[in-house]
Amino acid sequence: MRLRVIDFGLVSAMRSQAVYHGLAEAMTSDGDPVLSLASPETPYVCVGMHQEIAKEVDEEFCRSNGFPIIRRHVGGGAVYLDHNQLFTHFIYPRGKAPEYAVNLYPLFIEPVVRTYKEFGIDAAYRPVNDIQVKGRKIGGTGAASIGEATVMVGSFMFDFDTETMAHCLKVPSEKFRDKLFQTLNDYMTTMVKELGTPPSREDLKARFLKHCADVLKVEPVEDQPTEAELAAIAEAEKMLADPEWTYWQGRKLVEMGVKISEGTHLTESAHKSPGGLIRVHLLGRDGKLEDLMLSGDFTCLPPDGIDRLAEELKGTPLDREKLREAAEAGMKKLGIETPGVTADDIAVAVMAAAEGPA
Repeated sequence: MRLRVIDFGLVSAMRSQAVYHGLAEAMTSDGDPVLSLASPETPYVCVGMHQEIAKEVDEEFCRSNGFPIIRRHVGGGAVYLDHNQLFTHFIYPRGKAPEYAVNLYPLFIEPVVRTYKEFGIDAAYRPVNDIQVKGRKIGGTGAASIGEATVMVGSFMFDFDTETMAHCLKVPSEKFRDKLFQTLNDYMTTMVKELGTPPSREDLKARFLKHCADVLKVEPVEDQPTEAELAAIAEAEKMLADPEWTYWQGRKLVEMGVKISEGTHLTESAHKSPGGLIRVHLLGRDGKLEDLMLSGDFTCLPPDGIDRLAEELKGTPLDREKLREAAEAGMKKLGIETPGVTADDIAVAVMAAAEGPA
């Protein structure tokens, strides 16, 4: 099978996200899979599909430093990105990718791991979707379904600005920010940290493509985007730049607040699952779930599945076992995949909001 390799090089911040959105929208069920490569010319903050910006990002710092905030169509957490990362986007027709999301990560992470190892970096896959070097993170990945395509995004970390990252994230105090910076410094590693002098982009790309061929059983072929793909990328840039898209999670919260009436209370909680942080905003009334908003840095396929599940849970008694059963049934009915997040994780998160602080 042919793997079209489209190397966009250095592009604008917005285009570095738009390329894989557009390529996925333009993909047909019988098309060749694509690997796109890109790095942003200027820095920005990228938030996950299901995250609440107000909870995760220091918007004032980003604004004063000219860092755009871009919401991607892929789950995961908020991250500061710049030219020191080489983004990798595998875009496959859905029928040519592994059927279940949980199988995407080990398959598409393996060529990255092998490339790092070839340079002498002892990288390893750590479920659900991380790459680590002796317990230190050197990259995360994300999966999504966009149009007719299954998308797997990741990156090679030449270097990483942990100090700026710590300032971009929302924290309760400056003392906590200092601790966050130290934690990021201790927990994250890069090719600069591991090797001193990182490999050239060209050398890394050549070795990466060789491992893609071996692992994925494909023939990488350098290619250029078609006119239809360029048009779809331009459309994706418009969509990603639209404030309605960027702040859609905040709008949902406002809509929930409007529904508050006598005997109805809006409460919130957070629960850390193996697949990521789950944030809950809950409207409870008479012992039942009246309305629910689920957000966080987890992965959900299809992307709108988590909102449909929240709708499905309306009217469920606020009881952990009943919520677990309802979430399990809803996930099965809707065909939702949330790697590392179980129905019980959803139930625990909702009950934490229902019961409030201990």
